[in-house]
Amino acid sequence: MAEAFKAPVTVALTGASGAPYGLRLIDALVAAKHEVWVMVSKAAHLVIATETDDDLPARPERLAAALTARSGAADGQIRCFGREDWMAPVASGSGASSAMVICPCSTGTLSAVACGASNNLIERAADVALKERRPLVLVPRETPLSAIHLEHMLSLTRMGAVILPAAPGFYHRPQGVDDLVDFIVARILNQLGIEHQLMPRWGESTPP
Repeated sequence: MAEAFKAPVTVALTGASGAPYGLRLIDALVAAKHEVWVMVSKAAHLVIATETDDDLPARPERLAAALTARSGAADGQIRCFGREDWMAPVASGSGASSAMVICPCSTGTLSAVACGASNNLIERAADVALKERRPLVLVPRETPLSAIHLEHMLSLTRMGAVILPAAPGFYHRPQGVDDLVDFIVARILNQLGIEHQLMPRWGESTPP
């Protein structure tokens, strides 16, 4: 009998710096027993290879296998979709409901989502999330921000999306890069209402 997973969460990685955030988010969702639907843009593959030691294949089936091995996911827990897989459940509002996180979110993807471009599956999935009033979290990693970027962020916020910049805090006394990554991933999981042990919420004691 196939293992039953919690509600699926869609994670899209695009070409902004910050690949460790997206990969760690996948790990955390797997640990929380959610099914994870993954899309990785062509530019994101380049960023992942530049910023991490992971060499992830492009073909969806092979990518799913690599991410499953990397995260320790159960068989079938991670599903990957290609750039133009228009039969994927995230491509239509009549497909299975899923919260979506674009992490990291390039300013190009931010612009496309704000304008409803839907030129590829990542953009279309975000468009579906907006029109169906499903949770959509975008994690931009860019600085400084131009007026164009800020206007797109404001537009998306008004549409119901959450803009969660990859700007980690320091009040938890991070001991290394992993702690900074976990700070942002914890904030994403909080937005989705998913329990985690990455770091205590403000006012809570540190877990033993």
